[in-house]
Amino acid sequence: MTSSHQKKVAVILSGCGVYDGAEIHESVLTLLSIEQQGATYKCFAPDINQYHVINHLTGEESTEQRNVLVEAARIARGDIEPLAALKVADFDALIVPGGFGAAKNLSDFAFEGAELRVQVDMMVAVKAFSEAGKLIGLICIAPTMAGRIFGTGVIATIGNDAATAEAMEQTGVTHQSCAVDDIVVDETHKLVTTPAYMLAKNISEAATGINKLVARVLDMP
Repeated sequence: MTSSHQKKVAVILSGCGVYDGAEIHESVLTLLSIEQQGATYKCFAPDINQYHVINHLTGEESTEQRNVLVEAARIARGDIEPLAALKVADFDALIVPGGFGAAKNLSDFAFEGAELRVQVDMMVAVKAFSEAGKLIGLICIAPTMAGRIFGTGVIATIGNDAATAEAMEQTGVTHQSCAVDDIVVDETHKLVTTPAYMLAKNISEAATGINKLVARVLDMP
C-alpha cells in the first residue's frame, strides 16, 4: 500500500436492519473502520424491492413493501448509488456487510440454502472485482455467496454454524471455522471473511473482527 494513493472501497448494502436488510452495526463499523484506516468509501445497493419487511420490535413480518436502495440510504446518510452503477475501475476493494439482507436480497440463501442464486447486480459487481484481482471482504452471512461468486475451492468462514457451513460446502466453499475476533483469508481468491454477528454477542466483539477484515483488505497486495 503506497502512501501516495488513498484507497477507495465500495461497500454494498442490502437494506437497513438485521432481519430484512443490512446489519446496521456491521455496516457502520465497516464504514468507520475504512475511514479510520485512512481509506475512503462509497455505498451501493441494488435498486430492487426487499424480499419482505420485518418489524424489528416484534420480529413479525409486515405487509408493506420497501426498496433495498431507499432503505440502505438511511445507513449511508443519503450518499449512495444503485449497485448497477458501480464501476470496478473506480475502487481498490469491495466489502459487503452481513444481515439477513445478504441472504434475502443480495441472494436467496435464506430460502434456498445450497441451491442459492445471487442477485444479478450483485453477481456482476463482485465478479468484476474478482476478475480485476481486487480485494473482497464478506462479513457475517455474506460469505454464503462465495461459492457462487468464486467457484469451487474458495476458502471462507461464517464462524462455526454447522448447518450453514455444510450448505456452503455444497456450493464448493472450503469452510474454515473462525473465532468472532478473527478473519479467514483466501490469498488465491483475494477474499477475506469474518463471522461478526454470526458469533458476536455485542457490538465490541463484532468490531474486532471487522477491523481486522478491513485492515487486511486494505493491506493485501
